[in-house]
Amino acid sequence: MDLVEQIETHLAVIDEHTDLKALITVTREEALAQAKALAAARQRGQWPGLLDGMPVVIKDNIETAGVRTTSGSRFFANYLPKQDAPVVARLRHAGAICLGKASLHEFAFGIRSHNPLSGQCLNPWNKAHIPGGSSGGSAAAVAAGMCVGALGTDTGGSVRLPAAMCGVSGLRPTFGRVPNTGTTPVSPTQDTVGPMARSVADVARLFAVLAGYDAADPFSEDRVLENFIPTLASGISGVKIGIAHHPYFEGADSEIAAAVMEAARTVERLGARLTDVTLDGAADAHQFASTIIYSDACAFHRQRLNQQPETFAPQVYERMRLGLQFTGADYADALRERAIWRRRLAALFDTVDILLSPTVHTQVPRIDDRKSLHAATRDATRNTYAGAFGQLPGLSIPCGFTASGLPIGLQLEAKWWQEPLLLRAGYAYQSATDWHTRTP
Repeated sequence: MDLVEQIETHLAVIDEHTDLKALITVTREEALAQAKALAAARQRGQWPGLLDGMPVVIKDNIETAGVRTTSGSRFFANYLPKQDAPVVARLRHAGAICLGKASLHEFAFGIRSHNPLSGQCLNPWNKAHIPGGSSGGSAAAVAAGMCVGALGTDTGGSVRLPAAMCGVSGLRPTFGRVPNTGTTPVSPTQDTVGPMARSVADVARLFAVLAGYDAADPFSEDRVLENFIPTLASGISGVKIGIAHHPYFEGADSEIAAAVMEAARTVERLGARLTDVTLDGAADAHQFASTIIYSDACAFHRQRLNQQPETFAPQVYERMRLGLQFTGADYADALRERAIWRRRLAALFDTVDILLSPTVHTQVPRIDDRKSLHAATRDATRNTYAGAFGQLPGLSIPCGFTASGLPIGLQLEAKWWQEPLLLRAGYAYQSATDWHTRTP
């Protein structure tokens, strides 16, 4: 099958599964034109790049030139950017083919991946359940076979949560590693663009292309990323992995805890060394992260919150307005607590290389769950907010299924800038298991 036929096949899958509402916009003609151009380049003996023909979708809060970028909102429903965000330009330059813009929770502010433009995105494994969020459309598209790779954004878990709930792999890079220029912000000191794919190998290729300095992003770090792809399969013998039963396993669903601990035994058989650790303060970190995230979101949307409430979906409006209760003193306290929390994390990673936990400690919520958006998001992000607050990298990979047939995610976190280690560990695990190859 040639490249154009491959892209046509993925577009046919998109057409077949419109009921999932995973995409807001499909860029059919652009994708086919790019596929023809890449195929011609191959015939001329040119190498299109590391992603050579990979079909991808882009979360719809990331700008794409000439293709509307809605952020899942009525307010930006017809916004046409004039240029690609740097991460999109880097994908195209490396040979990726963009098939469309993925659904998300409105303004990337919730775990249900519902928005007033495309409606409720559905979980491909069971349409009565959410796909996670806020990058739910990206994860659902990968899981359903609409594409090979996807971009999401992660503020407090928005790449890792949907990856876990849809049974795919997703990486939150170290804050500052991948530029956020051209994305609609939630919290500028926690947001990061992250890649998703079925396999860690494809996540690694995407990450290698995305990482790099961007002078237009005030939080971008000019830090060299080593050429880690050739060592991806070098194994994890001797890697020390910490398991924080307190707090990450406390109150976890028994099926989820069992699957994650079986995954831990698998990496131990691959040569890793397991050790129990304690990480006090994660619950406080969650609360202080909420202070920053909610306050930052209110700052960006302040005028609309006060003057155009009708431009928000009611649940997003209700949740976001909670940020107005925080004061400048609260925000200052949260920033100081972040510095303390980062020191605590640094001390932990002086004793272990990787922290292992369930990505989500509960079963995948149903769409008809009656919890408020605030409560549902708070519950689902219990294990992801703390690492994001500390600006750590984190990887979620599938490690099993519940009795009801829904995916379970394994979360691996490491010290700042150690994405290659996380990807090597994830690759090793996937080389010994087949959870990531299973399809809905």
